[in-house]
Amino acid sequence: MERVYNFSAGPAVLSVPVLEQVQAELLSYNGSGMSVMELSHRSSWFQQIMDDAEALLRELMNIPSNYQVLFLQGGASLQFSMVPMNLAKNKKIAFVDTGSWSKKAIEEAEKMKDMQVEVIASSKEKNYASVPEIPAVETDIDYLHITTNNTIEGTCYFTAPTTNGVPVVADMSSNILSSEYNVADFGLIYAGAQKNIGPAGLTVVIVREDLIAESLPGLPSMLDYKLQAKNGSMYNTPPTFAIYVAKLVFEWIKELGGVSAIEAINREKAALLYDYLEESTLFSSPVEKAARSLTNIPFVTGNPELDKKFVSEATAAGFVNLKGHRSVGGMRASLYNAFPIEGVTALVAFMQKFAENEGEK
Repeated sequence: MERVYNFSAGPAVLSVPVLEQVQAELLSYNGSGMSVMELSHRSSWFQQIMDDAEALLRELMNIPSNYQVLFLQGGASLQFSMVPMNLAKNKKIAFVDTGSWSKKAIEEAEKMKDMQVEVIASSKEKNYASVPEIPAVETDIDYLHITTNNTIEGTCYFTAPTTNGVPVVADMSSNILSSEYNVADFGLIYAGAQKNIGPAGLTVVIVREDLIAESLPGLPSMLDYKLQAKNGSMYNTPPTFAIYVAKLVFEWIKELGGVSAIEAINREKAALLYDYLEESTLFSSPVEKAARSLTNIPFVTGNPELDKKFVSEATAAGFVNLKGHRSVGGMRASLYNAFPIEGVTALVAFMQKFAENEGEK
C-alpha cells in the first residue's frame, strides 16, 4: 500500500527505515524467539535496549553527566503536575504563556495547594502569533517554565532564557531532537514521545541531579523523580515497546549526522513552505516571522469555507491531517524529523494548483 504524506501533529510520522526494522524484528527480537512486546522488562535483552536508548540520547543531545535521563509514562500532560510536585520546594513558580499547552501547565500548577503561580510574560494579547520577551526572574522562584515549541500556534523559542540561576523547565514535546539546544541551560526538559521520538506512551524527562536530590514529603512513588532515577526508570513496568522504537529512532538520527544535521534538514523543509506562503496571495502564515516554528506550520486562506475545501481536496490527494487545531482553525503542516522533504515539495505544488483553480482569490 502506498504511504500518504502524514502531517499529523501527533501521533506523528515515523521514518520508513525505523518502521521496516520494527517489522523485521516484530516476531523475534535479536534471536530471542519473542517480540519486544513480549520481553520481560527485567530481561537482559530489554535492559540492553534501555541502556542503549539512554546512551544514544545522551550522545545526541550532549547531556551532561550530572543529569538523569528518565523514560516515564503519562504523557507530557502528567509532567504539568509532576514537575511542581518535585521541584517547587518554595512553592513559587513562574510561567511564560505562549498558548494552549502552556495554559494547561499553568492550570495544573494552580490546582496545587498553597502554590504561588506567576505568569511573567504572555503573547495572549497578540493571539499567540509570537513569543514574548522574558523579563528578569526573581531569585526565590523555584523554576521558570517555558514551552519551547507551540504545536498548535506554530511559534518557537530557539534558545533558553537567561534567569540568573533560576532553573528553566522546558516542555520540548514538539521540537526535541529537531533543533539544537544546550541541555545545561535547563534544569529539566520533558517531552512526550509521539512527535519526534516514537510511539505514544513514552515520556522522556532530562533533569539535573541536584534538583531531585531530596524527594518532597508526601510524593506518590510513581511521581517521584528521585525514586524513578534510583530504579532506572523501572520502578514499575515501563513502556517497553515505545522505548525500543525510540532507540531505533535515536540510531536513525545518529546515522543521519545527529541533531545538527536534522536541524539543517528541518530548516530546509520549513523554508520551502514559508517561502511559498510569503509569495502566495491566497495562503498566508498567521505567525510573526521571528517566532516561526520549524516543526509546526499553521496557514490560512482567511476564508473558513475555503480552508475546509482545501483540507478536503488535500486529503483526497494523499495529504492527510492538515486540518488546523479546533482552537485556531485553518490548516497546519507538522514537519517533524521523519517527515520527508519531498512531501513538502509535493504539498507546495498542490497548494499552487489549488490557488490557481481558485483564481488566487
